[in-house]
Amino acid sequence: MKILSFSPRIVLVFAAIVPVANAFQWMSKFKMPTYDPQQELVKEKFGDKKLVVITGCSSGLGRKAAVALLRSGEYHVVGAVRDLDKMEAVAELDGFDLDNFTPMQCELNSFASVRDFCDKLEEFRMSKPIDRLICNAGVYQPTLDHAKWSLDNHEQTMQINFLSHFLMISKLMESMIDSTDPRVIMVGSVTGNDNTVGGGGVYPIADLHELDGFKAGFKKPIAMADGYGFIGAKAYKDSKLCLMMTANYLHAKYHKLTGISFASMYPGCIAESPLFREKREWFRTYFPIFMKFITGGFVGEHEAGQRLFQTAHDPRCSKSGVYWSWNGGPREGRGAEALEKGGQISGGGGAGGGWDSIFENDQSSKVLNIDTATKLFEYSTQITGAEWPELKQITSPCPTLKVIGAVTQGMVKREELKRMREMGRPGFEVDDELVEEVVVVNKEPPFVAENEANKQSLPNTTPKKARKLSKRQRVVIAADKAVGFVVGNTVGRVARFAGQRILGRVPETAKTSSFFVEDAVISVVDSDSDVSIPEIDGQELLEQEIMQQLRKDSTVHVDQEDEALFAELYREEIPQMEKPLSEKDVVSL
Repeated sequence: MKILSFSPRIVLVFAAIVPVANAFQWMSKFKMPTYDPQQELVKEKFGDKKLVVITGCSSGLGRKAAVALLRSGEYHVVGAVRDLDKMEAVAELDGFDLDNFTPMQCELNSFASVRDFCDKLEEFRMSKPIDRLICNAGVYQPTLDHAKWSLDNHEQTMQINFLSHFLMISKLMESMIDSTDPRVIMVGSVTGNDNTVGGGGVYPIADLHELDGFKAGFKKPIAMADGYGFIGAKAYKDSKLCLMMTANYLHAKYHKLTGISFASMYPGCIAESPLFREKREWFRTYFPIFMKFITGGFVGEHEAGQRLFQTAHDPRCSKSGVYWSWNGGPREGRGAEALEKGGQISGGGGAGGGWDSIFENDQSSKVLNIDTATKLFEYSTQITGAEWPELKQITSPCPTLKVIGAVTQGMVKREELKRMREMGRPGFEVDDELVEEVVVVNKEPPFVAENEANKQSLPNTTPKKARKLSKRQRVVIAADKAVGFVVGNTVGRVARFAGQRILGRVPETAKTSSFFVEDAVISVVDSDSDVSIPEIDGQELLEQEIMQQLRKDSTVHVDQEDEALFAELYREEIPQMEKPLSEKDVVSL
């Protein structure tokens, strides 16, 4: 058999064409051709439109954003609303394209209702990925002097505005991974960003402190995230702070592994919004006038809806980890022109605030506090019972490379088991059953016996006690031996052969130099304990690892007839595989 040799030039050329670390990034959405039995139904239902889910679209900001999404002709909108009858009336009044609009009941005051909505949405979308999730719905109850409680016994404002959206994201995120441009958009507020006059100059200020209320479970009578007394306005501001912090945290945790963009936005002060329906009458009358003619910060529902639509539609807004805002005042009265021109407005019609005035706004130190955000994520997961999907690594879709990756994972696990066995956990006490102590004497290097004079200069080699090994560690050692035998006699054999041919043999001096003085030998003696170490089949472990890797692609359709035929052929092959190799077979190998 002829052994191929590689010249240095070929090696350099090969190294030059090897991709960088994100080599498979462009392939993250690529899939092997598979048969999808729902493909025709999906095409008939959605066409080539993107699927958008928006909460609270029966009034205010969400209502205007839904109108803009539908008028673009590029989206099928699922409206998560509390009152279906009201939504039906609004859809008729605003002229919704009912062929591309599907209302679904979702009461954000109840985690059970959120889960039911997500289950129905999964059935409705079939194999169509969700392209946009817009967390818009919210309540504002600033005049309350006492907390109102949800069906889950949580304070209403925080559950409706934040916790239910948190749960919804965890349920739907896996359905967004296969989209080519998935986005999760949180509607934040200037009141949750205390580096501005609106957020930091008007008491009460949004502040989660140490999240003691969430840590304690946030159940009645605990009404605030920080665990202190209830203030209606602060509950709203805290909920917006939570949304903005969560957008940043999900960006850091999931964006690169899933491709989903997580961002928050502030549409401006919608002074005439139903959000202020619980304010006193004089406030609802004069506040819009004040914002229009005194501060110039007035933004109407139509303009705010356009801005929310832009975060879902504009290619620039696919950027993750951003808090979107708009410069200048509003541009009211432009009507459908924004959609007819792709959002690009020129000429008269206002002094700023248009499509091109969008920018990445600064966020306060509270919003950017990753330590608090981590606690918020953990406590919110416990409160809502959210289950976050397994991280999806960006890997090649090639089945051969998947198998190689699975074998590699097996080898990595073997090395980790070896580290656990040989190094233990210095500084930690073993908390389960221990094995008897044994005394082991250090081995002397070969060169010491040859030169007795050098022995005097070596460190003292007094007997040392071997480490104590627990029941868990003994099982680990058994598993290591099983996996090590399989890997060492398959992949390891090939690797050693290739290494010797390419790199040459390891010099003997490298094996016996003074740097390799063994400090101690770990020995396990038989114990009278009833510790039972199960028989572990190394081949079975390897097969399980490979199957686990291949099972991650859950969209592959399995033909049951072909699978049964394959199983039958496999059973017929087993007797042949178990026969001992003949001398002729050995020669052929």
